[in-house]
Amino acid sequence: MEHDLKILPEYFEPVLEGKKNFELRKNDRNYKVGDTLLLREWYANKYTGREVRRKVTYILEKAVGIDTRYVILAMEEE
Repeated sequence: MEHDLKILPEYFEPVLEGKKNFELRKNDRNYKVGDTLLLREWYANKYTGREVRRKVTYILEKAVGIDTRYVILAMEEE
């Protein structure tokens, strides 16, 4: 499954540079390992045209200190 997601520039740039390999997201989409994240940069209430695709490799659920509705998605380049 592919998930089309908005991402702010301050989070998009480190993903693009390979420095950030995770996303903290509300688990309202039933994410699964193997899913694809289409991360589309969102700025000033519109898409900038920049985007990257990343594959979910691990899902951290019910982490101490994080609301149980949220997950941390580990990801890598496809």
